Parts: sequence; structure tokens; C-alpha cells
Amino acid sequence: MDAYESADPLPPDGAGPCLTVGLVYNLKKGLKSEVEDIEAEYDSADTVTAIKEAIESFGCRVELLEADAGLLKKLAETRVDIVFNIAEGLYGRGREAQVPSILNFLKIPFTGSDETTLCLALDKALTKRILYTYKIKTPKYSLFSGGMLGPLKGLRFPLIVKPNAEGSSKGISNVAVVESKAVLEQLLDKNARAYGQAMLVEEFIPGRELTVAISGNGDETVVYPPMEIKYSRKKLKHNIYSFEVKKNYREYIEYSCPSSLDPEMENKVKSIAEKIYRVLECRDFSRIDFRISEEGEIYFIEINPLPGLAPGYSDYPMITGFIGIDYRSTVKNILNSALKRYGMQPLN
Repeated sequence: MDAYESADPLPPDGAGPCLTVGLVYNLKKGLKSEVEDIEAEYDSADTVTAIKEAIESFGCRVELLEADAGLLKKLAETRVDIVFNIAEGLYGRGREAQVPSILNFLKIPFTGSDETTLCLALDKALTKRILYTYKIKTPKYSLFSGGMLGPLKGLRFPLIVKPNAEGSSKGISNVAVVESKAVLEQLLDKNARAYGQAMLVEEFIPGRELTVAISGNGDETVVYPPMEIKYSRKKLKHNIYSFEVKKNYREYIEYSCPSSLDPEMENKVKSIAEKIYRVLECRDFSRIDFRISEEGEIYFIEINPLPGLAPGYSDYPMITGFIGIDYRSTVKNILNSALKRYGMQPLN
């Protein structure tokens, strides 16, 4: 039987196909480390359960498949019609591409972007270089390896320092914005030792911060209204969406979705977001971060084509929730987008 076909009969009353969905994930293990955010990208058991229950509510069977060293064996032993992929991968700059590469090799359909897009998007500097050729404005930046500070190449303080290949605000602390060369050197050295990778240093853009969720493919692509991230200025010197801020967002953040942007500016942001989504060949769903400077310039910051789906916490389901799409429907929309791409019958 072809990997894209289902052996299951249709359920009664035209409820849609009976699918077996493999839910592939990386689970937080509670590792002890001097690096507080070492497991920031991984999912909790609660998130895995929430997605599982949402998929099961449509009459599907769900097979839980942790993306560890035994994943290949599990996939060989478990028949699935499609994989709902939220796995971040284990090691290396291209770790988010690990699971999609395996699934494509085995000809197993899966949700979300493929290995090429995920590998590219995790590398912040490489993404910026590509989008620059499409005239997407992004803050001036430079890449530094080994904690060594080379020429700043015209970069102006304040600067923000972040690991080049991390997500979930990993490696971005409340002191990530620096205002002098001495402090920059100290932070580069500290972060290079902690995260073992190149550091991206870019000009910090004061102003408004937005994140845009996108779903679908082709003509069915939907760009949701931007969500504005508003900071409590009494608590933070520089308003950045750091790991600490995300972890304690109720203390630091007020979310506004739809944002209070005027219609013209909102349409510009959404248009740029859709252009980025298409240029990077994202699939099914993604989330894109922007800053709008005090002069009204829109700057692309980064993209997450594998955004978190933790209910009540992650930005993507927060945005869909604000505009009236409940968590169950959010998960279904992602799964249906993938099913349609593979020519499979979507869920009703």
C-alpha cells in the first residue's frame, strides 16, 4: 500500500477519514544545567497531551513517537498515515531538519515545513542574507564565532546579542542588549561558552514589537492579524522578548491582538510576512517576528516555521485564540493543510 493511502474505512455519517496520526516530539526531561534555558525549545508532556487529545477528538488514532535515537525503529514498527511534527531535533545547527529528513526519506507525509526550510530558518544570519536579496528590511548585523569580537563593521550601539541557531528566545537574556564594546565582549565570551555556537550581533531597534501567525498553503494561505507585544516599561530597561520575559509573561507583557496599528501599517506588515512565508517556502503554519522603529520602518527580526503549540503559553495558539479560533481548531487547521498538500482527505 502506498504511504499516502489509508487502510481504514470511512467512519459513519461522512465524518471524514479514520487516520492514524503519528505525533513526533521532543520532551523536556528536567535536565540540570548551568544554562537555564537548555530545554526551552522542547515540549512539556502537557503540550503533547493537548495536541493528542485535539487530534483524537476528530476520530483519529494517535501514536506517540518521541524523536530520540529510536525514532527510525519506531517508525518502522508503527503504521501511520501522516505525522504531526513538533520535534525540534537533538543536536547541531540543522537539528530541526532531522525529523522531516527522515520522514521524507521514508515517504511518510508530515505537517509543517520540510527539512530545507527548517534548516535555513534556524540559521538567523543565513535567513537574513537570503531575505535581503528580496528587499526585506532587517537590522544591520554581524556574526561572531568563538566568543571573539572582531570589527563591528559599522554597527551602532545599542546592540542585541543572541545565539545564531536557537529558537524560543533561547540564549536571549534580559541583559542581551548592550551599550558598550566592553560589555559586548563579556557577553559574547559568556554566551559562546554556554551555547557553543556563533553569536548574532545586530542593531537593536527600539519601537513596537509584533508577531504574525500564518497558516495554509498556496491560495489558501491565511495571514492572521499581527499580535503586538507590549512591555511594562517600569520593569525592563530594554523591551525585548527574552527567555525570562516569555517564562513570566504575565508579569512583563500585555498582548494586543488585533494590534492597534493603523490599517495601512497592518496591511504592510501582513504583506511582508506573507512574502517571507512564500520566499522561504514555508508550509502549513509559521510565525514571524517584526519590529517597527520609531520612524515607522518595518524590520524583520526572525521566523519560526515550527512554532510552539503550548496551550495558554505559545504565541501561535495565543494569536489564533484571540481571533476566535479555539485550540482544537488550530490543531485541525494545521493537520488539514498538510493533508490537502498530500492529496489526502481533510478532516471535517
